[in-house]
Amino acid sequence: MMTLLQLFLSYLKIGFFGFGGGYAMLSLIHSEVVVSHQWLTNSEFSDIVAISQMTPGPIAINSATYIGYEVAGFWGSVVATVAVSLPALTLMLLLTIFFLRLRNNRYVKGVVAGMRPVVIGMI
Repeated sequence: MMTLLQLFLSYLKIGFFGFGGGYAMLSLIHSEVVVSHQWLTNSEFSDIVAISQMTPGPIAINSATYIGYEVAGFWGSVVATVAVSLPALTLMLLLTIFFLRLRNNRYVKGVVAGMRPVVIGMI
């Protein structure tokens, strides 16, 4: 049980402070998994990163799933995956609620209308 809590807290920290995408998170994941908790060796971590790159999906979530499974089995993979996704999910939920409350505001409508050509240009 303590391992699941440690896994959850470690990956929650990675989710909160891992800015710049999955590849930027790898050093933080390595620090937590290999250096701090010694759940894996450097060789095992390298193998998991390679597998995470080959499978479809974000590397941070893939590696969280694999590392969680290695550390604590099925429930470890669930806990690590949920924990690394939770900060982004929470932020998007709060932003969506905020936007839905203000979507009829004329200033917000103006900003969204101004962003449309930029988004089309980026696509």
